[in-house]
Amino acid sequence: MGLGTVAAVSAGAVGAVALAPVVLGAVGFTSAGITAGSYAAGMMSSAAIANGGATAAGGVVAVLQSAGAAGLSITTKAIVAGAGASVGGAATRFLKKFF
Repeated sequence: MGLGTVAAVSAGAVGAVALAPVVLGAVGFTSAGITAGSYAAGMMSSAAIANGGATAAGGVVAVLQSAGAAGLSITTKAIVAGAGASVGGAATRFLKKFF
């Protein structure tokens, strides 16, 4: 594995963890709750309709709102970092085909 690949994997991992809270806030999962009229509000509405009027505890909306309100747990940070590292590694492979 070359230095460029190591750098891309590292940048992907760090970038994903750093940007996750920003993205959660941008789509409406905030520390004050779900922002009215946001993408998150649409997700919550759809989940409530699908579940007969309530959102499921432990469901996607609940987990994302928890992360938006309280931040990411260590386990979630590890998962997000792994995903970001994978994207960084894949981007390196893709770009090597052209450069």
